[in-house]
Amino acid sequence: MGWVASNPLADQLKIALVPVTGSSLDAFTVGLACDLVKPNKGVVHIVYIIEIPRLLPLDAELPLESSRGERILVQMEKVAKSRKCKVEGEILQARSLGPAIVGESSLRNADVVVISSPYQEHFGAPTIGEVVPYLLKYSPCRVVVYRDRQPRVENR
Repeated sequence: MGWVASNPLADQLKIALVPVTGSSLDAFTVGLACDLVKPNKGVVHIVYIIEIPRLLPLDAELPLESSRGERILVQMEKVAKSRKCKVEGEILQARSLGPAIVGESSLRNADVVVISSPYQEHFGAPTIGEVVPYLLKYSPCRVVVYRDRQPRVENR
């Protein structure tokens, strides 16, 4: 991508953190992260976060969610490797997604968090949910958000 190579900040992006959920946007988001760090021979850390309800202990074993996370990580690692990008994947368990992503980005010394958001509406108005605003407010590093397009309305 030409815009990445011509960006003066591109030489500062070596570590990207990409939270994945199993959505159709994950592969694009991982690819975007690869494009951002690849010029600097950087690494993409892909994380699948299992949100643990408060009534369970934080280290509760949830085999179905863990299995789903493993499948998603394997798929996304293949996407990154097909782009010749260094990649690491991990499953995390946390009470809340936003703080978990911020904490992981600090732990990994990430230069950028790359996250996607499907197009959503709440009471008829577009919204980006709760996680993205949390990241924009509290992330110690840059945040790149990719929001999917609005669904096309067919004329009847």
